[in-house]
Amino acid sequence: MKNKIIILIFTAFIFSCNLKSDTALNSEDTSFDQAEFSADSEKPSQHNLTLIAAGDNLFHITIINRANEDGKYNFTPIYSEIKDLVENADIAFINQETVMAGESYGYSGFPKFNTPQSLARTLSDTGFNIINLANNHAMDMGKDGLYATLDLLETMEEITVIGARKTDNSHQIITKNNITLGFLSYAHSLNGNPLPDDNPNLVSMINRNKMTQEIKALRPLCDFLVVSMHWGDEYHLAEPGSDQKSLAIFLAEQNVDLIIGHHPHVLQRVEKLKRPDGKETLCFYSLGNFVSNQNRKERILGGIMLVTFEKEDDALSIKNSGLIPVICHFEAGYINTKIYPIYKYTEELLKKHSLYSSEGDMDFDFFHSVLRKLETKIIMHNPF
Repeated sequence: MKNKIIILIFTAFIFSCNLKSDTALNSEDTSFDQAEFSADSEKPSQHNLTLIAAGDNLFHITIINRANEDGKYNFTPIYSEIKDLVENADIAFINQETVMAGESYGYSGFPKFNTPQSLARTLSDTGFNIINLANNHAMDMGKDGLYATLDLLETMEEITVIGARKTDNSHQIITKNNITLGFLSYAHSLNGNPLPDDNPNLVSMINRNKMTQEIKALRPLCDFLVVSMHWGDEYHLAEPGSDQKSLAIFLAEQNVDLIIGHHPHVLQRVEKLKRPDGKETLCFYSLGNFVSNQNRKERILGGIMLVTFEKEDDALSIKNSGLIPVICHFEAGYINTKIYPIYKYTEELLKKHSLYSSEGDMDFDFFHSVLRKLETKIIMHNPF
């Protein structure tokens, strides 16, 4: 017990040195214990599974150009500071906002994205093993561009794709640590791009009748049902829109366990909704941007969702949940793009950020003010 107290004091000291801010988050919000995510603490009849999820992996052309090394694209440095988080989770989800159709399509950023295929290997090497493709940019390179992306990911046995498929199978089921998770994913639009006539289910779209059928079919096959939602209006900070709230209630009525939200490119709050079966649906309305070169201070602050699923005999529950804040760092000229968990981000790095001068009040006080609105535990250390 004495050693634990010393460790906690030391962690708090390091945190205060790194943030250099007078504005602290409520201590209750930063009280995640590493043991909460440790498989070593399980009882003989108890099984735990940790799931992390990252938001929009949005590769602008500036990121692509800066990663070019003699015609080869090296994205590994972007993820170096969060790799230890991702690879230690049992399952790691990311919303891959851009297709990886190949060089023949031409690499591009906004408004129609196409990212070099080397990114797929980087994501896998970082530890991501679930890639969501149901988002509004899925058809940026047309049917063939999305098929090329699916072909690429099919060569990687460690990767599970959700949200898009060549065949009609809309869900994925993953079993690990004696716990079975079922995954579904839906997008609100395709930016006006049509789905092909010969495969109208290529990307899963938000449609309540279709969703009801798919959830009803999957619910008996898994311990926990997770739904990824690409929804809402862009840049609505902290508070979700009425359409998101209505859909969250609808999903709770279907006894969904967890909703992973993305698309607004900014963080939005977390909510627990009552279910007909007496349990609760945990909803992360938006995890914000993960990687991007968007140029507003609220858009460089994202979050990695972290939950622990617990199965003890026949009892199922989400034991812990919270958010690890991350900063997408890039410097003048869009160099050195890199993701940092906020507990590794320093005042020195902040002052090097390309937006530091232009955004005025972009400081740790601003980041904290956003995090306090999210109504969830904020994790300010590595929980593994």
